[in-house]
Amino acid sequence: MTKPIFPGWFVVGAAFAVLFLAYGLQFSFGVFVTGMGQELGWTRAETTLPYAIYVFNYGWLSVFTGRATDRFGPRIVVTVGAVLLGLGWGLSALVTTRWQLSVTLGLVAALGMSVTWVPCNATVARWFLRRRGIATSLASTGTSVGNFVVPPIAAALAQNIGWRATLGIIAVSCAALMTVAARTMWRDPETLGLWPDGATEPPHAMHLTGRTVREVFWTEPFLLVVTSYFLTWLVVFVPFAHAAAFAEDLGMSKVAAASVISAIGVGGIAGRLVSGHWADRLGHFAALIGAFALQAVSFVMFAFAEGPALLMPAAAIFGFSYGGGVTMLAPLCSDLFGRRNLASIVGAVFGITCAASAFGPYLAGWLFDVSGSYVSSFLISALANVLALAAMAWLAWRTRHAVTAPLQVREDP
Repeated sequence: MTKPIFPGWFVVGAAFAVLFLAYGLQFSFGVFVTGMGQELGWTRAETTLPYAIYVFNYGWLSVFTGRATDRFGPRIVVTVGAVLLGLGWGLSALVTTRWQLSVTLGLVAALGMSVTWVPCNATVARWFLRRRGIATSLASTGTSVGNFVVPPIAAALAQNIGWRATLGIIAVSCAALMTVAARTMWRDPETLGLWPDGATEPPHAMHLTGRTVREVFWTEPFLLVVTSYFLTWLVVFVPFAHAAAFAEDLGMSKVAAASVISAIGVGGIAGRLVSGHWADRLGHFAALIGAFALQAVSFVMFAFAEGPALLMPAAAIFGFSYGGGVTMLAPLCSDLFGRRNLASIVGAVFGITCAASAFGPYLAGWLFDVSGSYVSSFLISALANVLALAAMAWLAWRTRHAVTAPLQVREDP
């Protein structure tokens, strides 16, 4: 008799689909920057400011959507988010002023986006222990596949039917498909009378417990995780918002420029899959330190690129490193702080650190308007990742004697 497939893998598939659709839509924004700016008479900084507001809001709102996921479950939360995401991006296709885009994209779409990454990754992490690294990496690969597939489609459509019609079509399509995928996002294996990984016996009690956000908030491990991700995510959206425009400035066509974003997606697919394998074998700290080092290298390559010969490898390496780094957050938090309130804790880290990433694209746009170049933005981004690497290395040193959930999941004496 054939052994039934562990439902956790269906959860992985659903999370992959949600992230593919949501981030494919989000990362297509760079395709619309030049067309939107030319039609509406906006500078690069003015065009990317509503996007910065969007990133800031969906970052800090994740604090609340993480708690909502722990309380109501991911199916309800993701479904509501899909409707808001489609509504916000769809209405963005109709704007004529910056304040309108700040509302449709910066508020409505941001609220919808805040219920994608945290619920998906935290839910997958709850379903696995032994294979948590590879399961989380497979699910989060949806982000990079969407990054690879959707922007070229958006660019090709925009050339034929314009940026407004293209944005509306993609927004409605992605939202509708997300609601379908959310149907198989069960909260945890215990909901279906199962145990993580499909085990026949319950795991050690320490894997079923965990502290609250309030209990871990001022601990050294939590603050170091926040510091490290704050530094790397401060600049992580710079390539997503500006790489296509940067490529056009170098003389590449719109479709060719969109392929730079796709190169980030290809690198991200590899980075997420490889990081999951490395994390299960070598540990999350080794995978993260390597990811931050590569990301610093990629930004230096961006700074000195004068054409596709260096620009495309820089994009692929950036995608690889970014994909690996973002994939490891939920598993790292589960190991350090426990499983019970994982979505709330990941949401707190994500809310603090991702909100900071809103300033990177705007600052890069402002520096471009002032200097006519992205070089200083890319070099500042490289430095930020070097500092993130140092913070993560220090956390690894401080928890070097721990094997699993070192400080935060054991009961107080």
